[in-house]
Amino acid sequence: MPVHAGGPRLYRSIKFEHLAKGAGSGHGRAANVSLNLTPFVDMMTILVTFLLMVFSATGQILQAQKGLQLPTAKRAGMLQEAPIIIVSSQEVVVILQEADSAMPRTLPIITVEALLRDQTPTWKIDALHEVLKAAYDDIHNNRIPTGRGYDKEQIAACDREKQGLPPIEGKPLCPDGLAIVQADKDTDARVINMVVNTARGAGFEKLLFAVKKQE
Repeated sequence: MPVHAGGPRLYRSIKFEHLAKGAGSGHGRAANVSLNLTPFVDMMTILVTFLLMVFSATGQILQAQKGLQLPTAKRAGMLQEAPIIIVSSQEVVVILQEADSAMPRTLPIITVEALLRDQTPTWKIDALHEVLKAAYDDIHNNRIPTGRGYDKEQIAACDREKQGLPPIEGKPLCPDGLAIVQADKDTDARVINMVVNTARGAGFEKLLFAVKKQE
């Protein structure tokens, strides 16, 4: 094996002519082989942020709103994704999860003070009924028949419901006519009564009340 004199051999032992051209000659433009990672890091940061936003919106089925004290129950079952009616100490809000959007839409409806100030006896909150009726029509007419936004178990539950069969314990309920009510434990009973009657009048006959499980 021949012995060569010591010295740098960069770009000579590897046959990269486009890199070795002009290397070590002392003249000409030096080859720049550094890799710019800034666009790659920016792209990965945007991707991670997007995934976190999507999973934070859809990964959790239900989260109690800030400042809302839910009542406590000994048995608290799992609540599946559905339109959410929030009744806090200040206002009534509806959260809708649309099939074509990863982020839910929050719609403030009316303040609790305005509901209690109105002395006219009524069973329906007009603004709430309008929003819920539009949501029910979209779910009943557009999303259920096509299965948009729902898994196979939810669609199967709708088929069982049409046949008059009871739901299977531990399985998702049919989303047709299903809504969730989050109400503060100190909410006036008159407000709860108006919200429930309005929801039922808009087509949401199956109401699930969000509660905290008693420890």
